[in-house]
Amino acid sequence: MRTETEMFDVILQTAKVLQVDAVAMSGSRTNPKAPKDELQDYDVVYIVEDLDGLIADLSWLDQFGKRIIEQEVTLGHRRLYLMFFEDGNRIDLTLCPKEYIQEWVDSEVGFRVLKDEKGLFEAYQPNAKRYWIAPPSEEEFAASCNEFWWVSTYVVKGIRRNQLIYATDHLYGICQQELLKVLAWQVVSARGTVDIGKNYKYLFQYLPAEQEKEFSNLLDLSSLEKVTQSLFSTMKLFNCEAQKLAKKMGFAYNHIEAKKMTVYAEEKLSNH
Repeated sequence: MRTETEMFDVILQTAKVLQVDAVAMSGSRTNPKAPKDELQDYDVVYIVEDLDGLIADLSWLDQFGKRIIEQEVTLGHRRLYLMFFEDGNRIDLTLCPKEYIQEWVDSEVGFRVLKDEKGLFEAYQPNAKRYWIAPPSEEEFAASCNEFWWVSTYVVKGIRRNQLIYATDHLYGICQQELLKVLAWQVVSARGTVDIGKNYKYLFQYLPAEQEKEFSNLLDLSSLEKVTQSLFSTMKLFNCEAQKLAKKMGFAYNHIEAKKMTVYAEEKLSNH
């Protein structure tokens, strides 16, 4: 596997050959809190004058190395080339016209300039707090609780119909995401605004180890039986954490709604 120094060399040398106007890097390699390992991507942007000219013939991508798999994505006025190389490195390369730098900056948490002889990035500030979470309003808290209990009915429906994927998608994709949100609000209610990272990846750094273990135990969704167990455990944990947060923040909590939805799930799934 090429070293970080070697990767930066090829990134900057290719930029020089292509005569791009500026180069910057974003992602975990610019975040001092992110764990450092060989799986980190190189999230790079080339600020370019002639996007159409570069994408007309992409043979220059070969300069980065031999690729096992790749993707091309259009994002607004930008083009993104996701490249996974034979040596295990990965570069996510964005080509951004210089008149749309703000569009790229707004899409990133933060960035570090690697090359900018024309000072194109000087007028732009990194969005360093994109994944920071602040305490909720009472309306936001109520909406989260309502979403959790409402979507729990879809999980029940999926289990009753023996639809594992449907039930799992709603349980993890929505209900447990609302639980993570409430846990994050628990953190900020005690600490103030914090950076929880993309997909809550830093959340459990702020919580006791037993809470991470408790949440991890909810993630065995390998069968309808396991999904059913996870649903009831998720409902119990959400109800407990939501009550704690409501008390701490001075919010109203709809205990009747929570109780009725739990009873509904128990009745529908008791003999399933």
